[in-house]
Amino acid sequence: IENPRLVIKKSERKLEVFDGEKLLRTYRIALGFAPAGDKEREGDGKTPLGEFYVFTKNEKSKFYLSLGLSYPSVDDAERGLRENLISQAEYEAILQAIGEKRMPPQNTRLGGEIYIHGGGTGGDWTLGCVALNNGEMKEIFDAVPTGASVTILP
Repeated sequence: IENPRLVIKKSERKLEVFDGEKLLRTYRIALGFAPAGDKEREGDGKTPLGEFYVFTKNEKSKFYLSLGLSYPSVDDAERGLRENLISQAEYEAILQAIGEKRMPPQNTRLGGEIYIHGGGTGGDWTLGCVALNNGEMKEIFDAVPTGASVTILP
């Protein structure tokens, strides 16, 4: 794949793999245990909405294989600062990490550690991650590099 990007459609429980504008594959997914709406804070069980990128590929995931997503995003950081969930220093650290396309802080009150991982699709069971069956996770893990764009839609 020359220009891989992922589109997750939460309401349809689908993950689509594109090469540029060409749809290559569609997979069934499971979401966080409270799937409606956007992630707001740590522990809410919601899968975030927005534009992210893959910041890491983890071959030693507790859930088979995983791709780390760049949550919290700039939008999440702005909301977090506005709602006094994060400090100015945390806000600036998130913005700097996003600007440098690396892992944003994962331990703020906004939550973190949002991954696409294996473990199965038998109902919404994650803490906010996107889960696939292990065989399908292997296909995505092998095809998608770090830096790839990930869009999560309602």
